[in-house]
Amino acid sequence: MYDAFCAGRPDFEYYLPLVMQAERVLDVGCGTGALLHLAREAGHRGRLCGLDPAAGMLARARVRSDIEWIAGDLASPAWAAVADPRFDLVVMTGHAFQVLVDDADIRTALVAIRAALADDGRFVFETRNPAARAWEQWNPANVAEIVADDGTVVRMVNETDLPVGGDVVSFTTTFTGETWLQPELSRSTLRFLDAQRLAEALADAGLAIEAQFGDWARQPLTATSPEIITVARAA
Repeated sequence: MYDAFCAGRPDFEYYLPLVMQAERVLDVGCGTGALLHLAREAGHRGRLCGLDPAAGMLARARVRSDIEWIAGDLASPAWAAVADPRFDLVVMTGHAFQVLVDDADIRTALVAIRAALADDGRFVFETRNPAARAWEQWNPANVAEIVADDGTVVRMVNETDLPVGGDVVSFTTTFTGETWLQPELSRSTLRFLDAQRLAEALADAGLAIEAQFGDWARQPLTATSPEIITVARAA
């Protein structure tokens, strides 16, 4: 049901043209592969590669066999075994970067991405701007609903662990269906790096910021922007 809950994602309007312009593309945390599926459907003829540690997500992604799918993350043996790990564009969409909670995990991922970039390659990703305090909207007052394939209405509610301290936020997502015997719960923890700390992490891994935007319309990044959308190149 992931794609149904994420229908109409505004970030794809930003990322898809970038993917179409690049010959070799790596999508880190590709999920169900929706972005790469769209690229193939739009006529992309180059190399498309999706990397994700979630078997359930990749099972959905693999409905297309004309895309390379790798089960794992940037620190896994599966990624280390890739025969040709050089890409013109590396993306992390859907705020996937925020699942890197520890400093060591962030550095490991960024160093691997730096190594995967071709000489003129770019790394493009986004994180939520902590100043916008998005977690304050993750509460039972905000409910998302979809109609599943069997016609069942399924509801999704997020609830943040309070109080929030520092830049790490944990929350519980509860899914309920009209015919389900019980709810399904998912626990998540995300890191909210501000622009300064993000720049420091990129520089430490040998990446330089080329551009940053505050929303999907490419408005300038401000203190209150909802997103920190970053385009980086090898320093």
